[in-house]
Amino acid sequence: MNKSSLFLKENPTLKDFQEYVQKLEKERGFEKQDVLQKSLLLGEEIGELFKAIRKMEAISIDKQNSKITTVEEELADILIYVCSIANRYKINLEKAFREKEEINKTRVWS
Repeated sequence: MNKSSLFLKENPTLKDFQEYVQKLEKERGFEKQDVLQKSLLLGEEIGELFKAIRKMEAISIDKQNSKITTVEEELADILIYVCSIANRYKINLEKAFREKEEINKTRVWS
């Protein structure tokens, strides 16, 4: 097994995460997967997050036929796929987050 030469700097920004994901996809041969593939993989990871949460909340799960990891691992996988999709659309996630949050601040939550 080859050891990765990638390193994510200490206290990374969202931009740093996006750049890291772009490099890891190239290193691992995933850069040619399109948005549809990445979106379907993201959906699978969300399902795995749900299973991990069920495990944490002691809700019954099929342990024999399900790969169940941790909430932390699944959230990390989800972040990777979100960065990957954003990269394919050339979206700056930090900018998008800030802009969306300005809209959310004007909304009335009940």
